[in-house]
Amino acid sequence: MKPARTMWVVLGVLASACSAKRPVTLPSVDRNHLREAAAFSVIEDETERSRALFLEASRVLLHPRCVNCHPSGDVPLQGMDMRPHDPPVTRGPENNGVVGMECGGCHQDRNLAHARVPGAPNWHVAPLEMAWVGKSPREICEQLKDPKRNGGKSLAQIVEHNAHDKLVGWGWEPGHGREPAPGTQARFGAIVAAWVDTGAECPAEGVSP
Repeated sequence: MKPARTMWVVLGVLASACSAKRPVTLPSVDRNHLREAAAFSVIEDETERSRALFLEASRVLLHPRCVNCHPSGDVPLQGMDMRPHDPPVTRGPENNGVVGMECGGCHQDRNLAHARVPGAPNWHVAPLEMAWVGKSPREICEQLKDPKRNGGKSLAQIVEHNAHDKLVGWGWEPGHGREPAPGTQARFGAIVAAWVDTGAECPAEGVSP
C-alpha cells in the first residue's frame, strides 16, 4: 500500500473512532419540563434510545404526584414530602378505601378549589402489585411490561392509559398550588409511545433520570 493511501486509511479509522466515542448531548430542560420524544433521535442505537426514553418518562413516574398513589403499603401518600394520607385511610379490598371511608366520599371527579381536596374521575389507589415507592426506574420499567403487575395491560394499552387517562392526567392539573408532574400529559404519552416503538427496553440498574 502506498504511503499516501496508508495515511488516508489511518486518518479514516481515527475519525471513525472519534465519531463513535462522541458523547450524545440531549437538550437541557428545567426540572418541571420534559424533553420532546423527537429529541432522542440523536441517539442512533435504538436500544439505547429506548432506555433513554424510559429514563425521561421516569421523571414523571417517580414524581410524588404519581408515586403517592402507587404506595408499597396500604396507606396512600400525599404532598411533595410523601407523608401518609391525612385523615388516616387504607386501600381496602378493591383499592378504593374501606366501607364508610371510600375514596369517593371525599374525592370528587374534579378538584374542589374551596375545600382544597384533589379529585379526578375514578379516584383510587393503584393495586399493590403496581407499587412504585422505593423502586428504581429499571424495576418500574420491568413492572410496566408485566401484565401480572400492570393491571393486565398490553404495551399499547399502557401507552393509551398514560396518554389519555383522566386520573393520570390529574398529575398535571393537581390544583390548590400543588406542584404538577413534569411536562404535560401529551408529551409524556408521546415519550411512552416512543419507548414502546423502540423496543420497550429498560435502563440498567442504578441509572437514574
